[in-house]
Amino acid sequence: MKFQLHQPQAINELGNRSNQEDAIYPVMGEASADQRVFVVCDGMGGLDKGEVASAAVSKALGEMAKAICDVVPKFSDDDFRQCLTKAYNALDAADTKKEATMGTTMTFLCFHDGGCLVAHIGDSRVYHLRPSLGTENGVLFRTRDDSLVQQMYENGEITYEEMRTSPKKNIILKGMQPYQMERTTATLTHITDVKSGDYFYLCTDGMLEKMDDKELVSILASNESDEQKRQRLIDATVNNSDNHSAYLIQVKDVSEGTAEIQQKRKPVTTEPVDSNQISSSVILGFSALSLLAGIAVGLAVFM
Repeated sequence: MKFQLHQPQAINELGNRSNQEDAIYPVMGEASADQRVFVVCDGMGGLDKGEVASAAVSKALGEMAKAICDVVPKFSDDDFRQCLTKAYNALDAADTKKEATMGTTMTFLCFHDGGCLVAHIGDSRVYHLRPSLGTENGVLFRTRDDSLVQQMYENGEITYEEMRTSPKKNIILKGMQPYQMERTTATLTHITDVKSGDYFYLCTDGMLEKMDDKELVSILASNESDEQKRQRLIDATVNNSDNHSAYLIQVKDVSEGTAEIQQKRKPVTTEPVDSNQISSSVILGFSALSLLAGIAVGLAVFM
């Protein structure tokens, strides 16, 4: 598959915070229509920690993935795992005091000849959207939040509405931390049903504080330019309490080789299982969740 993209649109807003703990790759102003690798991270750990973690991971992961894509036509799962190892090594090196109190979520998107590879850890998200299908069916794919309220909802312990007001809404079950005994792995998804006019949207949870999926699709379905859609997303989040960052990428054209087979994907039509308006605003550290998940994972409350 050969992708042509429109100019990617970056968002990196401070919100009502004193410091920016989100990080994006490429950094603001550096993405072009030739870009094939995108990363969005939400740092955890507070002042002088969260921003260090997110910046280290997004830069290391993005730069190595780009270097691989520059020399191979298809980006494999093994390629991604090498990049993730590189990012973890950079995160370890960034924690100069070896306190292991900082961390970050991670979202990753790579356009390559085999399709799109999506990876994520935590509750930042990647969407694949087809606005032409309308607000009910326009979300073809979204990553599943690695959050406690998501797990509780799926277990039938709380309702969808209760997710938004739960006192546990800021707790995530997976994150990237330095010096982990067993490094957290990413959830990988391969997408091959991509058409002209589709959008990919990588965002931290701060972008979703006051926006649901239908509103997102509605904005993208308008006849406005991508620059205007970016501004509408910023306007809709202007009063959000958390940092909020995103990459919005519209597919201009897709061409396929005769040997490639398109895998059809059905739109998401079930009740949303996302944690919209869940602000992962504060995290001072991670604690073991063996009683909840059966394994040791980081509990995080975003600063």
